[in-house]
Amino acid sequence: MILFSFCLFSNLTTFGIVLSLLFESIKFFTAVSIFDFITGTNWAPGRAFVRDASVQNADVENVFGAVPLFWGTFFIAMIAMCVAVPIGLFSGIYMAEYASSKVRKIAKPLIEVLAGVPTVVYGFFAALTVGPFFRVIGESIGLNVSSESALAAGIVMGVMIIPYVSSLTDDVINAVPNSLREGSYAMGATKSETIKKVILPAALPGVVGSILLAISRAVGETMIVVMAAGLGANLTINPLEASTTITTQIVTILIGDQSFNNPKTQAAFALGITLFFFTLVINIIALNIVKKFREKYE
Repeated sequence: MILFSFCLFSNLTTFGIVLSLLFESIKFFTAVSIFDFITGTNWAPGRAFVRDASVQNADVENVFGAVPLFWGTFFIAMIAMCVAVPIGLFSGIYMAEYASSKVRKIAKPLIEVLAGVPTVVYGFFAALTVGPFFRVIGESIGLNVSSESALAAGIVMGVMIIPYVSSLTDDVINAVPNSLREGSYAMGATKSETIKKVILPAALPGVVGSILLAISRAVGETMIVVMAAGLGANLTINPLEASTTITTQIVTILIGDQSFNNPKTQAAFALGITLFFFTLVINIIALNIVKKFREKYE
């Protein structure tokens, strides 16, 4: 009964969060077209109450287009994953299968220390070191590089996420039964063949779970993006330009004393519910991938 109560409490909490987001989002979408919100390319909530007498309903007209935020979130997260997944995955495999106990004792704690560093520290590092470094390199080869860029934010975010992928990959590989390894060696397979054909397929659900956790962490990150990527809602494929994300704009909108009875503030809740459904879709896709690979392995 006690366990059921805790489970019920967790589910009710999640349900309450979704309801609170949904309730305020409905208010927002009564004033702003959901189509304009999803497909619009101009995000300027600061102009939400600048009226033009010649334009009907000008206070919410064409200022809540969230496409640049969706793209910025996806773009920076993908840059981060390009850094975190290969480094984290291979370091996890090395720690689990190749590293000696002495190396493991030293290396694993050092990697996990990265997970405990406050994100604002990563943000300072990105803003004061990585961003200016890319700008200097760009200027030396004739490129116009902004001091705040998606590339700087994505790379530093990827470094921050490495411990999540590495540590979880290490743990799930170590959880694979030794009987599978021994059976593979008995069939004459090499260590690398055993890892590729036996260990990784068996550990795949956990590996995908670690990558999924890393993606969720990247999508939800705020401080690094605020300090290294900027606040400009730019719809660009150039990683050397400033960009912004959903979470950054939520924080920007809700800073200071705000009234919750206007579209500008309610836009933060609309972005929140959008982010919720975005991560839900990621989870569903990941579960289907795991299911397909698991059926193949079985």
